[in-house]
Order: sequence, then C-alpha cells, then structure tokens
Amino acid sequence: MPISVEPTPATHLANEVATQPDDWARAETIAAEHRDILPRKGERVAVIGCGTSLFMSKAIAALREGAGHGLTDAWPASEVRSGREYDRYLVICRSGTTTEVVNAMREIPSHIPRTVICSSPGTPVLELGDPILIDEVDEQSVVQTRFATTALAILRWHLGEDLAPVIEQARAVLAEDPAVSLADVRHAEEISFVGMGLGAAIAEESGLKLRESCQSWTESYLATEYRHGPIAISAPGRAVWAFGPLVPNFAADIAGTGAQLRAPGHRPDGRSGPRPPALRAARGRSRPRPRPPAWPQSLGRPRSVSGPAR
Repeated sequence: MPISVEPTPATHLANEVATQPDDWARAETIAAEHRDILPRKGERVAVIGCGTSLFMSKAIAALREGAGHGLTDAWPASEVRSGREYDRYLVICRSGTTTEVVNAMREIPSHIPRTVICSSPGTPVLELGDPILIDEVDEQSVVQTRFATTALAILRWHLGEDLAPVIEQARAVLAEDPAVSLADVRHAEEISFVGMGLGAAIAEESGLKLRESCQSWTESYLATEYRHGPIAISAPGRAVWAFGPLVPNFAADIAGTGAQLRAPGHRPDGRSGPRPPALRAARGRSRPRPRPPAWPQSLGRPRSVSGPAR
C-alpha cells in the first residue's frame, strides 16, 4: 500500500519527537545539577537498562570509554555480570517499574553507589538509587523517544561534549519535509541500520523503533560485521542506513548489491547525527498500519513491577 505524504494529525509520538532539540538543550543544566552523582572520570562503571534504555546504555559506554573516562560496561538488566568490580552503577529506566531493572538494582552490593535516570515519579527504582528524575520528558507513547535521547544527552554534556551543533542539526532535520527528505527509504522493503561505537547503538535503537511502531522489516549491525553475512539481504528495493562515518569500501560493497545507501549526519569528528530522521521514517512508514505508531501491538507501559518490561 502506498504511503501517503499528505499532512496527518499530530500524534503523541510526533509531538514527543518534536520536543527533542529543546530537551537536549535543557539536559546541559540537568547534567550540571547532578554532576556529583554521575560517573566520575576514572570510575569503573556499569550502565544497565532494558530495550531502548539498553541501547542508550551501549551508546553511553562507547562514548565514555572513547573519551578516556574509564572502563564502562553496558548490560541488559537481566544479565548483569556479578563478581565484577565496579565503582558505580548507572541505571536507565523510563517507567521506573521494569521487573528486571528493579531486581538488578536490589542485587547491587549496598556499598556501591548507583544512580538512576527515570521519568516516572513515585516509582520503585527512584527509591533504590540516587535519582535523576526527568519527568518533563516522560511520554504518553509506548514507543520511547525523548526520554531515551535526553538521558543520552545528559551523559554527553557530563562528558564534556558541546551538543549545540547536534541540537541545531536536529532542528534542521525536523524542519524538513519528510516526503522529500525520506523519499529514498519510505517505500523500502527492508532497512538495515549500521554503525560503529555510538553509531552502532543508534543503529540498534533505530531498527527497534521501526519494528515497534510500524512492524517494518529492519536489521541492525556493526558496520564491519555487515559484510560478514548480513549483506546477503541487500538488494534493489531495500536500504542500508549508516550512522557515523562509513568504514572503507562499505559504499562500494553496498552499491554492488543494488540496495539504496543512506548515510546522513556525517560530521568531521566522527560522531553520528541525531536520531530524528529515523524516528520520522517510523512515523511515515506507519501511517497505513491499523494501529497508531505510538501504541505498538503486544507492547504496553508497565505500571507494576510484574508488568511487561519496557
């Protein structure tokens, strides 16, 4: 079914995507106000989360180690390795009630500091660690967007990055006409997201967003691993979307498959650009679907510790 490019009423997802540049700007103040409970340079840190929060954990780990701030591991909350010597745990949990996260926090040795970033007041995780409550970026959509990216922005500011250029880039992207800017991927049968370091984590998250919101066929890989098997699915009518600089010969390899290569957001310093383009693709591709993109099938926001994990 063709995807309409006519204007459609705003949705929770659309509204929450649109606030992100302002949210990232406010994150600078949040980072400064909470610097004493955020990871210090030289600390050995474990970052944990589930789903989207896990991918943000991976992004933070890549950035922190890349900046020389110390060993940083990222773990799914259900698979935190015991017996490792960490100086601090950093927990990311939007709902504040995710079973795996609550259980993991209860198992952290009592003498080890733990900081939790959450957007839901009055929830269990806030009582289990030093809280950073960012309820101004809480979401009505089941699909996470601005909470996750704001949590990442807080840590990027804390690491000493200047996000002003990224924020302006996001504003520019959101001002574009998606019928034009996303024309090369709106009708793709399949999209593979790839990247390295931070870009790899963003690739995983982008693939998840399209699967959640519009049940699209998406894959995500390290760019260097894509050619070791996954490239077999590249073909005309499909797309490869890269975050960050391309690895050598990658473009030529994709060209040989006939797939469309999209590599936006490249910057001279090697950082990937913001996520809004992929999120807007999720909105555009989801419009013909029977369910709104903000409320994917089989998913819901937990309100009790025994609820579904998000």
